Parts: sequence; C-alpha cells; structure tokens
Amino acid sequence: MPEQKPQERIHNFSEVPLGYPPEVAVEEAKRCLQCKNRPCVKGCPVEIDIPDFIKKIAEEDFDEAVKILKSKTSLPAVCGRVCPYENQCERKCTLLKIGEPVAIGHLERFLAGWEREKGVKTPETPESTGSRVAVVGSGPAGLTCAGDLAKMGHSVTVFEALHEPGGVLMYGIPEFRLPKEIVEAEVEYIK
Repeated sequence: MPEQKPQERIHNFSEVPLGYPPEVAVEEAKRCLQCKNRPCVKGCPVEIDIPDFIKKIAEEDFDEAVKILKSKTSLPAVCGRVCPYENQCERKCTLLKIGEPVAIGHLERFLAGWEREKGVKTPETPESTGSRVAVVGSGPAGLTCAGDLAKMGHSVTVFEALHEPGGVLMYGIPEFRLPKEIVEAEVEYIK
C-alpha cells in the first residue's frame, strides 16, 4: 500500500498509509482464489463474506461490494485500518501457503474510502420492531451493537460518558493510525 514518505510524515500527524487507488484494489482482488471452503471467513470475528466482496471489487462493482461488506459490519473504515487482519482473516488465506495473502484489510479500507468519496448511502431503514434499546458506551463494541440493532429495526439510544462518541477509537488511537474524521464519519453513519 502506498505510504507517506518518511521525509513528509516527520512533519505531520497525518495517516501514514495512503490507501489503494481503484486500479490497484482491482488487481489485488483478482488474486483471490475464491476458495470453496472460505477459510478467510472462518478467520473473521464478524464473519464478513470476504470472497464475495472481493469478487465484486475484481469485477469493479464497488457499490455491490460495499453492500456485502456493510451487511456484516457498520465500521468498515475503522476495521480496514485497525483490525488485526494479518492475524485473523489474512492468516487463513490459502495464498499464504505460497506467498503473500490477499490484502483483505487494505481492500476493506479501499471500499470504505471509495464510498466516502462517492457519498455514503443512507441504509434502508427496516420496519420498526417497536422495541427501544439502550447501549451504554460508544466504543467499538457499543457502536457495532447499536448498528446491528438498528439494522434489525430496533430504536437505539447510545449513552456515552465522554464528550465525543467513539471511545478508544476517538481517544486511544493516534491520528496517524486512525484519523478522527474517519471515526466521526462512521459514528454519523450509525446514527
């Protein structure tokens, strides 16, 4: 993945990795073997349908790839940056046996960035269940829980003790690793 040059980054706190341009993401996605037993999905804690979203990237159908990704995660821009994918989904990639695994985390980050540039689509609101749910804390677990509950049609209220929602995402991870604007955008999407 392209990165800021060391001579530049010593003068700022901006994110070091710059992300994939579309053509690089497509080439990386084409490396996926589309394994029948889907070991990468077994390595993902939220069981994202990794082969399917990667296939859509390879076909340059980024809209559909985003839909597949967001069907399982409400925080793709965060996960594409700070999830330990090299120890989870990428460690299970069949290509690791002969070389480098597919860069699943980088592809997830690419999709989240692509969607942000094109304009995040508001998800369809499911029919209300009439249930009201309170989530205490707006860290990664609280935000994920709130997002999943909202997708099910529940009315969700999130309570947070600090000034800004995001928990460790906002207050514990440095800007060069996870920019605050990314966290703010993900929180806004969940709202």
